[in-house]
Amino acid sequence: MVPSPDKPSWPKRAVVTAGMPYGNKPLHFGHIAGVFVPADCYARFLRDRIGAENVRFISGTDCFGSPINEGYRKLVEAGEFDGTIAQYVQGNHDAQKKTLDAYNISLSIYEGSGMGHSGEVHQQISEAFIEKLYENGYLHKRATLQFYDPEAETFLNGRQVMGRCPVQGCKSEHAYADECDLGHQYAPEDLIAPKSSITGVTPEMRPVENWYFDLPAFAGFLRARTAELEADPEVRPVVYNTVKEFLAPPVVYIKNEAYDEYLAIADELPVHSYREAEKGKQSFEIEFATIDDRDAAREALTRAGLRFRMGKTLTPFRITGNIEWGVKAPVIDGLEGLTVWCWPESLWAPMSFTMAAGDKMGMPRGSWRDFWCSEDAQVYQFIGQDNLYFYGVAQPALFEAIRPGDILKPGIAEHPLRQTQLIANYHILFGDKKASSSGAVKPPTADELLDYYTPEQLRAHFLALGLDQKSVGFKPKPFEQDETKRDDPRAADPVLKEGALLTNVFNRLARSCFYEAQKNFEGYMPIGAVSPEAVEKVHATLSAYDFTMHKAELHTIMSIMDEYIRWSNKYWTERIREVENAASALEENGDVRGAAADELFAKRRQVLVDCFFLLRIATLLMHPVVPAGTEKICDYLSFEFDEFFSWNYDFEDNAELCGAGEITEGRHRIRELPPRTDFFERHPSQFK
Repeated sequence: MVPSPDKPSWPKRAVVTAGMPYGNKPLHFGHIAGVFVPADCYARFLRDRIGAENVRFISGTDCFGSPINEGYRKLVEAGEFDGTIAQYVQGNHDAQKKTLDAYNISLSIYEGSGMGHSGEVHQQISEAFIEKLYENGYLHKRATLQFYDPEAETFLNGRQVMGRCPVQGCKSEHAYADECDLGHQYAPEDLIAPKSSITGVTPEMRPVENWYFDLPAFAGFLRARTAELEADPEVRPVVYNTVKEFLAPPVVYIKNEAYDEYLAIADELPVHSYREAEKGKQSFEIEFATIDDRDAAREALTRAGLRFRMGKTLTPFRITGNIEWGVKAPVIDGLEGLTVWCWPESLWAPMSFTMAAGDKMGMPRGSWRDFWCSEDAQVYQFIGQDNLYFYGVAQPALFEAIRPGDILKPGIAEHPLRQTQLIANYHILFGDKKASSSGAVKPPTADELLDYYTPEQLRAHFLALGLDQKSVGFKPKPFEQDETKRDDPRAADPVLKEGALLTNVFNRLARSCFYEAQKNFEGYMPIGAVSPEAVEKVHATLSAYDFTMHKAELHTIMSIMDEYIRWSNKYWTERIREVENAASALEENGDVRGAAADELFAKRRQVLVDCFFLLRIATLLMHPVVPAGTEKICDYLSFEFDEFFSWNYDFEDNAELCGAGEITEGRHRIRELPPRTDFFERHPSQFK
């Protein structure tokens, strides 16, 4: 949706998704910082902006996939777990949900792709989606080679094979059967130096039949869509640049020293073009017209003993597999006993969760279309950059493949499934390295961080990091590897920078207003016209905030609010000082009554009218960032949350929040604030 010159255009209904963490472990801080907190901030903003009833915030545990099978197998073999794989996933899901609650992540639903009612809905949607792909002619049966451990006498799932990534230019040493840890996709037979994680032997390749989605058929669609994304100034460059990498033609890279061997078999290869190595490059290229030609060439090169690497391109996207623990695939064309590969089913899982959430609310099942198919609705998907192949390449093609029909209805849909808006974040690093629970240096878990920081301190810091711009280091002082730096009392903790805005400046502004009202205005918030300077500041901030949220630049939101809260606090400090100085002068002159005193009281009242208005706006705009503290302010202001946290006002004064009787009386009763009350607290560990 393109914003107007005056203000952004917001949808009438919205879905926000936050990815799906695997059900094989608790959440690490990267899950929280990189996806869940940004998504929660956006979902909370949208509830305030377009109405809570019009927003669904969706996520759940990914119950299937090879990481889960492998994690479960290792624990059972080590004698550390004796339950079923379903119990293993359920335990991890419960731990994830507890962590999300601790960080105030306000999901409409957090269940699982294989749990309870959501699991039942997801099974139904998975079957329907796959059958629709087949019906539309985009699902093809392919016999592909799969890793088999001859010593263990079993086929290996994706995470039970380790090797080096075969994609040209990728340096990953942590590559699995058909995907490396940097998100590159390839055929299993291309994996370099594969080893079985079960026995350590080199696995064999045996043919297995599965269903594949014809992703290459959507090359033209993806090119056109990518051009549209690139022309949209609000789409992050990492999105369309990553997608463009996979729109290259099928290319094979061969080392320069193997040129003679290549010439010896060049005539046996399908028609292709040769490009000599660029200056400084170690490989020349051979390009093919189709992916099938490239695969035929790969077989010939392998037979000839030539080593090569594959370039990124569109390849058939696997839909099914033969791992027992998974969503059951429908029986099509006699192919039985298959399960759905976890990646494709996780792409339509948010639709399943939207349906399940609607069921919980007593909504008609078809109401999910109001959020996923209507022209006046939008789906915002918060993801990590590693997953852009799936969300930016495979998902758009899958969604396009079922048009113009409907997943659950026959025939042509009046409003078919629409494309989503991807909001991709870069990596959050632990120090200066990518966070990895399997790395040599273990980053803190999301739960461990709460032993040193409050959720609101962490939320504010994570949002300020600017992960929409680049990969950024997270450097919590309590987890500093260098003991000298960690124990140095003079060294500041970078994580507390944004927390200081909350615990010092924002607290001071709020307390000042409440205590002044209690001291000089009988515990009432005065109501009246706000000074033009304050109104102008508020409207400028609201406009900048609204446009910035439309671009989902959450680090800029933090900058806007830092400047606004400090400006408001300074506004209070300077003006109340003038009033107090004038009051002291009157006292010295014994002129505490009369016209001068009345005029001074009117000035004092105006300062409080202005600053309660400034506080209200700060509280509204910080609500998506730090919900607990802002809702505490709202509670002490004696307003209902639904009324207070809304953009449906003119924002000229606080009278628009009050009843007719209060406006006539010119004041609104607020709750008494006890001395030294903090709306935003420091963690107990931060007091020395």
